[in-house]
Amino acid sequence: MQIGFVSNQVFNVGLYIRLSKEDGDLKESESVINQKSLLINYVREKEFRLVDIYIDDGYSGLSFDRPAFNKMIEDIENKKINMVITKDLSRLRS
Repeated sequence: MQIGFVSNQVFNVGLYIRLSKEDGDLKESESVINQKSLLINYVREKEFRLVDIYIDDGYSGLSFDRPAFNKMIEDIENKKINMVITKDLSRLRS
């Protein structure tokens, strides 16, 4: 039995980006800009289909009550996206 990606699987990707605590109050923080660039390049390299970018700039990771995070969950439930990519898991967790 081989485990891995199905070759004809279409990955409809949502990128999730959240402000890093050390970035402070910048309008669109450097961290967000860097995360977005890094993740878009990764999606292009893998030839995934980028559907949406969810950005919670200025929201703490201490709570899941974040507008873009909640929209992303809704899009997963509605099967708009079937893959979430983030810089690291600390961007998702509370």
